[in-house]
Amino acid sequence: MKVFTFSNKFNSILILSLLLLIIFPLSATTALEESEYCSIKQDHSVDCGKREEDFIEMATLGGLSDTQSAQNSVEIENLARFAIDQHNKKENVMLELARVVKAQEQVVAGTLHHLTLEVIEAGKKKLYEAKIWVKPWMSFKELQEFRHVGDADDAPSFTSSDLGVKQDAQESGWQSVPVHDPVVKDAADHAVTTIQQRSNSLFPYVLQEIVHAKAEVIKEFAKLEMLLKVKRGEKEENFKVEVHKKDDGSFHLNQMEPVSS
Repeated sequence: MKVFTFSNKFNSILILSLLLLIIFPLSATTALEESEYCSIKQDHSVDCGKREEDFIEMATLGGLSDTQSAQNSVEIENLARFAIDQHNKKENVMLELARVVKAQEQVVAGTLHHLTLEVIEAGKKKLYEAKIWVKPWMSFKELQEFRHVGDADDAPSFTSSDLGVKQDAQESGWQSVPVHDPVVKDAADHAVTTIQQRSNSLFPYVLQEIVHAKAEVIKEFAKLEMLLKVKRGEKEENFKVEVHKKDDGSFHLNQMEPVSS
């Protein structure tokens, strides 16, 4: 009788253990599938990754990098027109593309394109920033963000398109330029980085504000003069800088001097 009882108990425990082994992994797998995409490797380990919808929110797979030959790229221009068309349909407006001012991209689940666009709105040139998510293998394209960042007509005779290296028929001499112009921002960032490199300070210089900016286009490059408000630790400082934008698109800090507040 004792042997029979022991055998029954052993069989019951064995059956219960097998049931738990079957049910628990299935439940765990279901829970994983609800939050993540998982796959089983050859060594029987589980490899899980975020859903593609999460990638666009996290945007951590790759940093921003300049899109090569962006201004002359048919693909980038098509993306710019797509972004404007989507915005026009959504907001029931009539924006027109003037040109692509700046193009950057970021590797996510596909590519997230960051475009700065000069558009014509009600006869005036304005700057917009657009983010377009593209997954070529799925023929997927979606406008993630489209926002106004400034008026390109703040300076009537010298807008962002005049910050190139060709003088053409532009007016000679210094001309005021919008402080929110992407080229002005890049020049200011370069100036602050160079100031940091030349400094022995343990505290980093952080750009707080471009107070004002002006530019002059000459034969081989463009000169940008700016007053920058920066912060180093708890201390705020002002710098008057002159940055040259060369014909290859690079910047050089030509002059720098502290300015008393």
